[in-house]
Amino acid sequence: MESMSNHVSVKNTRPGILLGALCALMAAVTAVCSQIQIPLPMIPINLALFSVHLSGILLGPKYGSVSQAVYILLAAVGVPVLAGFSGGLGALFGRTGGYAVGYILCAGLDGLLCRKWGASFGKMCAAMALGCAACYALGTVWFMAVTGLDIRTSLVSCVLPFLPGDAVKIVLAGWLALRVRPALQAMLK
Repeated sequence: MESMSNHVSVKNTRPGILLGALCALMAAVTAVCSQIQIPLPMIPINLALFSVHLSGILLGPKYGSVSQAVYILLAAVGVPVLAGFSGGLGALFGRTGGYAVGYILCAGLDGLLCRKWGASFGKMCAAMALGCAACYALGTVWFMAVTGLDIRTSLVSCVLPFLPGDAVKIVLAGWLALRVRPALQAMLK
């Protein structure tokens, strides 16, 4: 009887352990994607939002957000995970820190909307577009507060140049999620 109860408890903890490992993995993927960049004057273009979107779509709102919170906590304690191998509170609370903090919101919103609307390619892409918009809203307000620049200058510097690349990241993340999501959901059962 005791061995049966141990078996049940181990079986029930497996998804939790797997989700914890996936959160850590997606935080690491975001750290790597943050370093793959094209430098621009105000904010570099990088692949971080690609992994943020995957986090939300694959892990759901709670664990997608947790994975990005882990990434932000690593940055806060000085691990060089932000773009350009930067980290620490100075980098996190600098002019572009709001975009990084917005990753938590973006992953959560992506996962929430995907759960609510369904996981078809079009619906996932729409969810990711809204998650991206939320990230940009938080990041741009933060950027304006830190720099004192107006909304027009901030949008021209920090949002508009990135929209075409973000559209590509959303399409690629949606394509990959369609292929990975079913297997991942089967593993978590």
